[in-house]
Amino acid sequence: MKVTVCRKEHFNAAHRLHNPNWSDEKNKIVFGLCNNPNYHGHNYELIVKVKGDIDPETGFVIDMKVLKDLIKREITDYFDHKNLNLDTDEFSKINPTAENIAVIIWQKLRPHIQANHDLTVILFETPRNFVEFSGN
Repeated sequence: MKVTVCRKEHFNAAHRLHNPNWSDEKNKIVFGLCNNPNYHGHNYELIVKVKGDIDPETGFVIDMKVLKDLIKREITDYFDHKNLNLDTDEFSKINPTAENIAVIIWQKLRPHIQANHDLTVILFETPRNFVEFSGN
């Protein structure tokens, strides 16, 4: 029996969408207000989904406390109240779009999740705008 276990967390972070290979005018056209040179912030909502077989001994797919602690250590402690462009290595060379943030979160979590479990990251940048990444 495959069951999906979900954990919801949040973090606050600032960023600027900008392509250094483009002119200022093109960046403003493509990224609009998100290209503000002084950055802007979001209250990100994160859902981490782990799908796998139920362990017959524990009754868990993954211990929710273990998942909670993993997300805190690898994601919220790392990204919360940070400027993603300036304070993280991952976004020093790639644009911190919601899509790229979701991929980075997935990459940070994947090594800590059993290989036989599926991992999905859903990241809400706003209540209406969100992305989902499952590693493929």
